[in-house]
Amino acid sequence: MFTELNSILNITPDSFTRGEFILVSDRQSDASFLIHHFLSLYLRARCRVWFLGLVQSFNHYSAVSQRLGISLTQAKEKGQLVFLEGLKESLSVLIPQESNAGSQAMDFLRDPAVGLKSLYEFVRSSMSSSGGRGEGVEGTDETDEWGPPVLLVDDLSVLLSLGVSVGAVLDFSHYCRATVCSQLQGNVVMLARCDGEEEDDDDGDDEGPERLLKGLTHQCSLTLHVQGLPTGFCRDIHGQVEVCWRRRQGGGQYTQRKLFQYKVHDKGASFFARGTSSAVL
Repeated sequence: MFTELNSILNITPDSFTRGEFILVSDRQSDASFLIHHFLSLYLRARCRVWFLGLVQSFNHYSAVSQRLGISLTQAKEKGQLVFLEGLKESLSVLIPQESNAGSQAMDFLRDPAVGLKSLYEFVRSSMSSSGGRGEGVEGTDETDEWGPPVLLVDDLSVLLSLGVSVGAVLDFSHYCRATVCSQLQGNVVMLARCDGEEEDDDDGDDEGPERLLKGLTHQCSLTLHVQGLPTGFCRDIHGQVEVCWRRRQGGGQYTQRKLFQYKVHDKGASFFARGTSSAVL
C-alpha cells in the first residue's frame, strides 16, 4: 500500500468512497504496481475481494503482497479473498480432465463470440452466495462483518487477444459496475493496456484497445493513467501518472486532472509533483 498515493487520492483503509469504478491504464509502461496497491488497500480495509487474475498467477501476486506486508494465502483461507486464476482455469477449458472440472467462468474460450456472460455470472453468483455487502465467514473465527465487496481485474485488454469483442468487454464492465458499485455499494478496479502510441479518433479501429480504453473511461469515476516520461528513460523517475476524478455536480459532470511522477521501489512507490524529484533539482 502506497501512503503517498493514498494522500493524493484522499483515501485510507478506514475511509474511502464506496460505489466507485476505478480504471487503471497504461501506455508503453506498466501500471500493474497500482493493482498491487489497491489489492493491499482493500484487504487492509477488511473488504472481501474478488480478483480475476487473467494474466498473472496467484503466486505472483502473493510474492509481491508479502513485500507489502499482506498475506494473500491467509486472506484466501479466511474467505476474504476469492482469486480466479485465469491461466489455470483456461487449461481446464482447453484441456478438459475429469479430475479437474474447474469453474465455468472461462467458458467463453470455447466460443469468444458468445461474450463474457459466464465470467460475469461467476462474479455475480459468488458475491451473492457470500452475502455481498459483508458478513462473517462460516467455519472461521471471523465474527466482525466484512467491508464492502471489491472486484479487481488485472487486465481486460488480454480478452481482446482471445477473440472477445470490445463491445462484449464493455458490456461485462457495465454489468459488473451495476452489480458491485450500484447494487452492493462496493468498488471495482480494472486494468486496461494500450501498447502503442495514442491514436486519432478517426483511425477506424473499432475492435482495438483504444476503443476499449475510451469506453471504460466513460464508465469510470476515477482514472489513473500511467505512461513513460516524454523525455525518455530516467533512472530515478520511472514514469508519470495522470489522475482524473469525474464527479457529478448539479446537472453536469465535474472533471479534475492532476499529473504526478513516480518511482517504484522494492516495497512500494514514491509519488511527487512533476519536476520536484530530487533527481532533477
